Amino acid sequence: MNVRPLRDRILATRIEVAEPRVGGIIIPDTAKEKPQEARVIAVGSGRLTDQGKTVPLEVKVGDVVLVGKYAGTEIVLDGEQYVMLREDEVLGVAEGVREPAMADA
Repeated sequence: MNVRPLRDRILATRIEVAEPRVGGIIIPDTAKEKPQEARVIAVGSGRLTDQGKTVPLEVKVGDVVLVGKYAGTEIVLDGEQYVMLREDEVLGVAEGVREPAMADA
């Protein structure tokens, strides 16, 4: 399913980081904190100013962004978990970040 966010909204997927197990203790998913890094999947056209002009978003598809633990709205599309948030909920863009799976290679 293709989703196109409207205006200043961003569709992203949180980047899971593999956590080492200490002492064999397994923490259930419900007790884990949400990752604060997300990869941008789709962006809207931009925010609308008071003068009626559209200002493009600063983030683009493929960017790794930093978001708050409870920012945005969690949604599920085709069995995949995503977060839909506004541009002002993005704390920053992480530059020079590699995928966690690639960091071990």
